[in-house]
Amino acid sequence: MHRVLSDKKAIALLIAPGLFLFAFMICIPIFMSAYYGSTDWGGIGKYNFIGLDNYREILFHDKVFWTSLGNALLLTAATVFLQHPFAILLAIFLTHSGKYEKVFRTIFFIPAVISIVVTAKLWSSIFHPNYGLLNKLLDGIGLEALKHDWLGDPNTAIWCIIIVVMWQGFGYALLLYYSGLQGIPSDLSEAAKIDGANNFTLYTRIIIPLLSPMMRVAIIIAVTTCLKQMETVFLMTNGGPANSTQFLGNYLYKTAFSSSLYGYGNAISILFIIFCLVLTVVLNKVLKKDIGEF
Repeated sequence: MHRVLSDKKAIALLIAPGLFLFAFMICIPIFMSAYYGSTDWGGIGKYNFIGLDNYREILFHDKVFWTSLGNALLLTAATVFLQHPFAILLAIFLTHSGKYEKVFRTIFFIPAVISIVVTAKLWSSIFHPNYGLLNKLLDGIGLEALKHDWLGDPNTAIWCIIIVVMWQGFGYALLLYYSGLQGIPSDLSEAAKIDGANNFTLYTRIIIPLLSPMMRVAIIIAVTTCLKQMETVFLMTNGGPANSTQFLGNYLYKTAFSSSLYGYGNAISILFIIFCLVLTVVLNKVLKKDIGEF
């Protein structure tokens, strides 16, 4: 093994298949997308090279693009600051739930394994203005004044989408934090309690800091998932009403394939990639913290 690892030709031969697949499936499509983003191609037939016109149009004149980006950031903020703290608290609860731990763990993870199509249909029915469960519930408890067309109003539709996405992704966040808590040695908690630490001090000064590597991973995964959100939006509202629930993935799809603006859609995808890369690098810098080993 040492002989193989010290042979540069052998190392190059071993990594060549992976590099080839990476270049073929990631790098080459990105470069092609960047090229087509500089054209006015409609997907079929001839096209003209127009340079940076598509990018200028998107950045300075396309309000839907900025609405889509704003919705993605709003979903990201809601996920990081609402879903994840609650997931951490529930993970802590699960570690102390005794014999019911497996039952609770299964129940909370169920939304994560349900098909996105089923989830979208389920919640669309719940939010339906006429026969939806939410309006029926409001009617049943005497709050008829609060009944609403939840997905038909631009002011409420985006929040409905955010609730659905967070509900479905909650199980993954919970599983990550639960796994992180299981990896923290119980000796540390016992030693802290012997030294007089109460539960609040134990979790804020010891457990949560030791959980920070898993928090970093979970937050980065959540942010990238929120930015590329499409399926739920496409199935529930398709970006409506009035583009109030538009997200970058769905907007890119509609522009390139529904409106036949293939070049413009590729320009959106390149800006999307650049934004995701920048945000990921920033998050890695912000969340990077050397806490040592345990």
